[in-house]
Amino acid sequence: MEQILDLGNRITRSTVAVIDTIAARGGFRGEELATIGQLRDQCIALIQLLEEKQNAPAEPAEESKKK
Repeated sequence: MEQILDLGNRITRSTVAVIDTIAARGGFRGEELATIGQLRDQCIALIQLLEEKQNAPAEPAEESKKK
């Protein structure tokens, strides 16, 4: 599970970096901006969730087995 969280974090950060770079170079047409903005917002939301998950105290092994 930790590998999935790490990979998701890296993918979303890379996606935001690519979007920002292309936008700075004027690489999107006007009609694409809403969709690109939504994708960027979704990536930022996922980054925040992943950071919260990584910063949360780990559950004891016994507790996670009961769930």
